[in-house]
Amino acid sequence: MASEKFHIPHAAFGTQIIHPVILSVPAEVGDFKPRDRVQFLSRHARQALKRSAQKSKIRLGELKQDDNGAPLPCNDIYWSITHKKQYVGGVVAPTPIGIDIERIRECSRGLFAKTAGEREWALADSENNPLITFFRYWTSKEALVKTSGSGLKDLLKCQVTRIIDDRHLQIRYANREWRIEHFSFDEHIASITQDSYQVDWTLE
Repeated sequence: MASEKFHIPHAAFGTQIIHPVILSVPAEVGDFKPRDRVQFLSRHARQALKRSAQKSKIRLGELKQDDNGAPLPCNDIYWSITHKKQYVGGVVAPTPIGIDIERIRECSRGLFAKTAGEREWALADSENNPLITFFRYWTSKEALVKTSGSGLKDLLKCQVTRIIDDRHLQIRYANREWRIEHFSFDEHIASITQDSYQVDWTLE
């Protein structure tokens, strides 16, 4: 499988580098029965996680989740995975981390209101594609609630406070500011809680 690395420069918050890995899903998986497809995507996402760990030169032990399905740290290493029909992703880090991927597609305006408030939408440039803004917000908040382990019930508690540029935004959640980084590819967008790390994305 071909591999391409993307180095996206930005002002570094620290010297540590994390390596989120995104893997494409073979087309034939779309013909699997639903249960078999979910099982494949879960395994494939863990392959992305394994490659992230290899790039970080760490060894993962047994991966466990809590009663709510949130990943538990393994050997003091935190991890997060995401899987969609066409792509899966995984990342490891020395502190809590979250990653999410979505395909940019049409969605109902009602979903906009369920994802962010008027003040948050007012931050966006009116000339930009609102769907791109929506999926930037959605994947950012999804990545953040994965980081906290709180789940989707806290989605609206994540408040976008600043759009830094077309690859980064800032969210207020749990009494602190979080920096989120995006990676756009093949009509998809991936988001990760950047925190103090430099991010080295890999798409295979």
